[in-house]
Amino acid sequence: MITTWNRAAVAWFVPTGLAALTTGVLACAAGNQPIALGLAGPFSEPRGVSMRLAAHLAVAEINRAGGVRGRRLELVVQDDSALPEVAVAAARALYAERRLVAVVGHLTSAATLAAAPVYGGGRRPLPLISPSASAPGVTDAGPHVFRVCPTDVAHGTALAEFAYRRLRARSAAILYQNDEYGRGIRGTFAEGFTRLGGRLASDDPYVPDLPSFEPYLRRLQQRGGADVLVIAGTAASARRILPTLDTVGFRPRVLGGDALAGLETTRGADGVFTSTAYLPDQPGQRNQAFVAAYRAAYGDQPLDHRGASAYDIVYLLARALDAVGPDRRRLLNYLAGVGTASPPFDGVTGRIGFDAQGDVPTKSVVLGVVRQGRLVMAQDR
Repeated sequence: MITTWNRAAVAWFVPTGLAALTTGVLACAAGNQPIALGLAGPFSEPRGVSMRLAAHLAVAEINRAGGVRGRRLELVVQDDSALPEVAVAAARALYAERRLVAVVGHLTSAATLAAAPVYGGGRRPLPLISPSASAPGVTDAGPHVFRVCPTDVAHGTALAEFAYRRLRARSAAILYQNDEYGRGIRGTFAEGFTRLGGRLASDDPYVPDLPSFEPYLRRLQQRGGADVLVIAGTAASARRILPTLDTVGFRPRVLGGDALAGLETTRGADGVFTSTAYLPDQPGQRNQAFVAAYRAAYGDQPLDHRGASAYDIVYLLARALDAVGPDRRRLLNYLAGVGTASPPFDGVTGRIGFDAQGDVPTKSVVLGVVRQGRLVMAQDR
């Protein structure tokens, strides 16, 4: 538990004000090495693209403005393939890099949970801040583990409320990937939807290499179908499920969690609703400036909650480093105090203030809908 630690905090700063981070210009002395941050995620997969690009964007902006304490930031990148066993190996490599002071990552819950003991198991715990590991179990992963995203409890509850109250659904079918993420979304949606008065028409687990979803969906159709189908899994699964619905011959409203990010360019995805921590078209000057900078740097490359959150994490770490210096223990203590002893950090994804378990309990969920190849806000649609 970290409730007894001395707490401090950070405040938001924008790229044009980055000079406040530094105590001088970048030094040219040979001994002035960059400050190294780890970046861990499935970067060889589409879902890792936005996270990687946005983290590099934040580092580039900070370095152009003078760095932190006169030193440049540098990212040490490890691809974890979103697999627990690969994440453990990536974590060992990052932990062994002695100049590394913190890690941005991992992206998925399973990878984060697998890697967490590595980062916290030595004499020099390495702070870890995940942009999108939303499984409830991450709460108990250790005092060195933080995340800036809403949990599956928030996602499942928001989806249940949206389905029942906004879509007026009274029956729901759930297909959930049998992992930490899928079980988390499935459990909280089912609890919330039935509490409101809804009925579960089916509730089925699957594994990613399932040969076909057709048996599940034909059985659901034979039972009378459902008003909504909840896909508690990844965009890769949804890309297989959507055309199977057409094959079977019925099409309920489809909903899913934030792991469906990236589905929007898939044929047949128009009208799919997802919960997420962030959408590029949400209001706010900070977000507008971030989106403009991202588009200027990367054009039409995908931008999602993972990228926006990684961008916020890099800036949060830069502010923390400016306050306490590049020391793992001092940095860990500082992060534990964000939002308690001092004001929280206001980023493009919203306000970040950690509780005693490293969660951000005030982070809200945004409902999006796929429209013409884009995921846009759904509240007013």
